[in-house]
Amino acid sequence: MKLARRMASADFLRSPFLILAILGLVALLALALTACGDDDEEEENGTGASPTEDSAAIDYGSLSGEIRVDGSSTVFPISEAVAEEFSAVSDVRVNVAFSGTGGGFEAFCRSEIEIADASRPIKDEETQTCADAGITDALEIQVGTDALTVVVNPANDYLECLTVDQLHQIFKQGGATNWSQVDPSFPNEPIVWYYPGTDSGTYDYFVEEIITGVDEAAAHTADGTSSEDDNVLAQGVEGDEFAIGYFGIAYYLEAGQNLKAVQVDNGEGCVEPSAETALDGSYKPLSRPLFIYTRESFLEDRPEVLGFVNFYLENSQVLVPEVGYVELPDEVHADQVAKLESYLQ
Repeated sequence: MKLARRMASADFLRSPFLILAILGLVALLALALTACGDDDEEEENGTGASPTEDSAAIDYGSLSGEIRVDGSSTVFPISEAVAEEFSAVSDVRVNVAFSGTGGGFEAFCRSEIEIADASRPIKDEETQTCADAGITDALEIQVGTDALTVVVNPANDYLECLTVDQLHQIFKQGGATNWSQVDPSFPNEPIVWYYPGTDSGTYDYFVEEIITGVDEAAAHTADGTSSEDDNVLAQGVEGDEFAIGYFGIAYYLEAGQNLKAVQVDNGEGCVEPSAETALDGSYKPLSRPLFIYTRESFLEDRPEVLGFVNFYLENSQVLVPEVGYVELPDEVHADQVAKLESYLQ
């Protein structure tokens, strides 16, 4: 029976009806392929429906030149990471330095750099300095968020949390000089201070929130050790049991067990610095935005600068948390991306 079926099938395969059916199918298939080809041509010529394309895509591999970046030591690790990744996909040489936010704006206004890193917004007087030099097209772009971190030596077993008022007393000029003056339960030992230099945006922010924010007539202490290099500050606190300092959270995280973070009480309870508390706003008043500044004319006339800034925003949501800071909420990041749209057309 099986053999009979195979023979019957073979006879059918040789029948004229099947041959005609096959020829018909071949003709239909040829017509379909021709139509698809026409559609592809229409899509290539822009006359048909085409998939969504990024018409503003930048060919990073075609870029060359040199870009100079300077400013905030807090933002430095982000820009350094971006520069390293950017150099892997382009022929642009990006030199990243840190002289403090104020120093970066000074260099920016002297046209010595293309990108200024900043841990605070540009001040009115800095904007005026730039304007006096003919620079009126500065563009601010937020790239992340920092939880400015107060740190002590890990051997410090008496200090877990400080109020804003206590921080004010510790770091103001003419304030506490001994730990027992901050709290009678603390040891009768002198306070050893480590803090950023006066050109630092971190210093400016701390003064605004902790020093003059509590007392407009107060000034930051000039005692202790100041430096634009946050690594110097971290190492100083690591080496002294009675030291206290502050800087961006990335440097605290990098130090690991060598430093101890102090919680801050703004009147609503003690809150530790972290990505979560910086984003939800509970780490007050020491969570703050981080920026880069460039010029609109650079974005218009310098393809390598436009490429670098665009690459910065494309990768900031990954690289910012990698170096220890907090990436932007999606809606805030989208607002920054929108600032480049007109230059990418």
